[in-house]
Amino acid sequence: MSGLNLVVKVHPVVLFQVVDAYERRNADSHRVIGTLLGSVDKGVVEVTNCFCVPHKEHDDQVEAELSYALDLYDLNRKVNPNENVVGWWATGNEVTNHSSVIHEYYARECNNPVHLTVDTSLQGGRMGLCAYVCIPLGVPGGKTGCMFTPIPVEMTCYEPETVGLKLLQKTVGHSALHRTKTVSPMLDLAQIAEASTKLQSLLELILKYVEDVIAHKQPPDNAVGRQLLDLIHSVPHMTHEQFTQMFNANVRDLLMVITLSNLIKTQLQLNEKLTYLPTN
Repeated sequence: MSGLNLVVKVHPVVLFQVVDAYERRNADSHRVIGTLLGSVDKGVVEVTNCFCVPHKEHDDQVEAELSYALDLYDLNRKVNPNENVVGWWATGNEVTNHSSVIHEYYARECNNPVHLTVDTSLQGGRMGLCAYVCIPLGVPGGKTGCMFTPIPVEMTCYEPETVGLKLLQKTVGHSALHRTKTVSPMLDLAQIAEASTKLQSLLELILKYVEDVIAHKQPPDNAVGRQLLDLIHSVPHMTHEQFTQMFNANVRDLLMVITLSNLIKTQLQLNEKLTYLPTN
C-alpha cells in the first residue's frame, strides 16, 4: 500500500509522553525525537505508545543512541507484544535537514514509517500536530532523493482515556499559585448527574437550532441536517413504558452495586476493628 493512502490516529498518551520528554530534555537540546509504537490495519496507523531516543544534532551529522532504542523496544515488546514500530516523532513544527537521515533508519525497521511532528512551542496558541511519509524522488539512472509529504492525522481515544481527559480538563485554568490543587474523581451517581446535565444542555442547543431554522432565523445547513438525521436513526425506537422500565431496571442495578460495595466496605472495617479487641 502506498504511504500516501495512510491515515494516522494518535492516542492522547502519546502526546503526554512527547511533552514529558521535551520538558526533561537537556539544556543544550532544541529538539527531541523518539520512536512511535502501534499497529497498522487497512491503511490506518494507530499510534498507541512512544518513547524518547537520546540524540545529538550537529551541522553535518546526527548522533542517535540506536542501541538504547532497540533495548527499550525489546523491553516494551515483553509488556505489549501487539505494539510494533510504526515510525518516529520529533518536537517542532517543521521537517529539518536531518529528518531524512533519521527516517532512513526507521525505514529499515518498518514498512512505510510515518513521521510525526509535535509543536511543543505552542505557536498559534495550540499544539500543532502533523504527520508525514517520505516519498522517493528521482529519475532512472540518476540521482535520487525523497520528499516528506503530509498525510491526514487525527486524535483518537479509548473510553478510559476519554474519562481521564475529561477529568484533566477540570484542572485547566488554574493559576500558577494553585499548582498543588487536585481534582478527585467523582462518584458514579455524580458522574451520571453531570453527564445528564451536559446532555440536556446539548439537546436544548439542538432544539434551538432547529426552531431557528424553521422560523427562518438561521439558514439551514445540509451537513448539520444529515448529522441530525443520523442521530435520530441511531436512537432505538421504544415506547414511554419501555423506556421507563429500562431506566428503572438500570437504576436498581446501579443502586444494588453501590449498596453491595458499601456493605463490603463496612464488613472490612468491622473485621479490622474486631482484630484489635482484647481476648480472654
